[in-house]
Amino acid sequence: MTDGASKGKILEIDGLQVSYGAVQAVKQLNLDIGAGEIVALIGTNGSGKTTTLRSISGLVANTRGRIRFAGADITKLAPHRIVGLGISQVPEGRGIFPDLTVLENLRLGAYVRRDKAEIEADIRRMYRLFPRLEERKKQAAGTMSGGEQQMLAIARALMARPKLLLLDEPSMGLAPLVVKEIYAAIRQINQDGVSVLLVEQNAKMALGAAHRGYVMETGRIVVQGTAAELKSNDVVKSVYLGSTV
Repeated sequence: MTDGASKGKILEIDGLQVSYGAVQAVKQLNLDIGAGEIVALIGTNGSGKTTTLRSISGLVANTRGRIRFAGADITKLAPHRIVGLGISQVPEGRGIFPDLTVLENLRLGAYVRRDKAEIEADIRRMYRLFPRLEERKKQAAGTMSGGEQQMLAIARALMARPKLLLLDEPSMGLAPLVVKEIYAAIRQINQDGVSVLLVEQNAKMALGAAHRGYVMETGRIVVQGTAAELKSNDVVKSVYLGSTV
């Protein structure tokens, strides 16, 4: 855990429950993130990970529970207000605007801001984080490779200057070398002061980057602990890390 994590909790989720009709996707979920932490949320498809992220972002309504960000209750806030407070999400599938250029996508990421000079400075900072984006700044985003699109999606989310970045399956469908590059950027983003909630099926990569983690099954947290504790947990090793005890 980083020194920053000891300063307090940036996100606290208490008793979260989310239903789609009669189906409970998330059941009494409790989760927190310390300031300066990378926290991994791992689990199989359908376990409720993406629904949890969408609840934090205000994209789906919860039926019970409370979500607090930096001490403020954000449970019922609209998504654009949550972004304005300092939470950005990179959705599964990236969600970029394929017909717009890389530069246009980045500028759209700063739609909640009015500080034009600082926006341009942040675009240059994104180019330093992901040099390939500068090389392709005039290129239509939809014509880039999957890895480049993922870099753009992360950079666009950072343009809102979040305090907390939500990442949904950032390694999905990418070549191993590209995944390493993405994860190096995630570590750098965290070192720059942004807390991260990382949803992944690639448990090995996620726990390699995270300070702590939660394992989710059928809408519930079933195991939690430091990254080291989860990597040595027999169930996590056999089910999620591809190794037997």
